[in-house]
Amino acid sequence: MADRLPPLYALRAFEVAARSCSFTRAADELALTQSAISRHIRSLESHLGCRLFERHGPRLRLTDAGQRLARQLNAGFTLIEQACQPFRGARRQLRLKAPSTLTMHWLLSCLEHFRQDPQHVAVQLASVWMDQDAVDFSSEPYDCAVLLGNGHFGEQVQSCKLFEEWLIPICAPSLLGQTPWDAQRLSSAALVHPSSDRRDWQRWLRGSGLEADIDLMRGICFDTLDQGMAAAMAGHGLSVGDLALIGAHLRDGRLALPFPRAVATGDAYYLVWPTGSAWQDSIDTLRDFLLSHCPDADLPGVERRSVA
Repeated sequence: MADRLPPLYALRAFEVAARSCSFTRAADELALTQSAISRHIRSLESHLGCRLFERHGPRLRLTDAGQRLARQLNAGFTLIEQACQPFRGARRQLRLKAPSTLTMHWLLSCLEHFRQDPQHVAVQLASVWMDQDAVDFSSEPYDCAVLLGNGHFGEQVQSCKLFEEWLIPICAPSLLGQTPWDAQRLSSAALVHPSSDRRDWQRWLRGSGLEADIDLMRGICFDTLDQGMAAAMAGHGLSVGDLALIGAHLRDGRLALPFPRAVATGDAYYLVWPTGSAWQDSIDTLRDFLLSHCPDADLPGVERRSVA
C-alpha cells in the first residue's frame, strides 16, 4: 500500500496550501521554503496524474480535482490530529460538549469556578444545540459530554448522573393575575413550546393528570428550553422550564410559577465519557467538581410528581 500512496509530506503541503491558495502561507505554516512547497505540489500532481492548481501569474486557484482532494485530505488530517491529540501530554485542554440551555443557566458559571483552581485541567467547552442529546466519541472531537437522557448512552460509554430533570410551567409575573391557575384557565392561555414536538408540555400535563384537558397543538414552538424561557419572561405565554435551571430567575422576579408543581420526566443530566479514556483522571476531577456544584432544585412550596 505504501507504494500506491503519494508521499505524506506532499499531501500535507497540498492540504495546507489549498486552504489559502497560497504557497507562501503554506511555507510559513510548515516552516519550509516556498520553492519546497512548489516542488511537493508538482510531485503530487505527477503522482496523481492531474492538475491540482491553476496558475494565473501570482494567483492560484484549485481545480475541480484539487477541491475534491482538499476536502478529503482536510477530513483525513483532522482525524489523524484527533487520534494523536490524547498522547500530547496531560496539560492539554479537556474537550467538553454540552447542550446550550444547560450551558447558559448553569454550566458556564460552574466552569468559571472550576478554572479558578490552578490544579484543574483546562476545559474547552462546546455549547451546541441538540434536539436529542447525543455524542459520538468515535467521530466527534470531544473527551466527555454533559447530556440529558435516561442513562443509556450505548456501549463503551461511561456515565455519572449529575441531577434529575423536573419540568414546571413558568411565566412572567405579570401573567399570574389574582385568580389561581387551573385547567380551565390553562386551556385558554397562550402556550410556549420549548421543543417542536411539544414533548415538554406533554410530559408535564401527563404527570399532572391534565393531558386530556389541554390542546397541545396551540401555541408557539421553539427549539430549546432557553428560548421558551426567554419568551415566557417577555410575557408571550406560559412555557415549561427545568426546575434546576430557573431558580435565579425566580429569585430576581423575572419568572413566576403559575402551577407550583414539578414533574420528574425520568431523564437526568449525565456526565459521559468513552470507556478507557486516556484522560480518565481529568474527567474524574471534573465529575467530582460538577457533582459538588449541581444547581439547587429544592424550591420551597413546589409539589413534586413523576410522569405517570
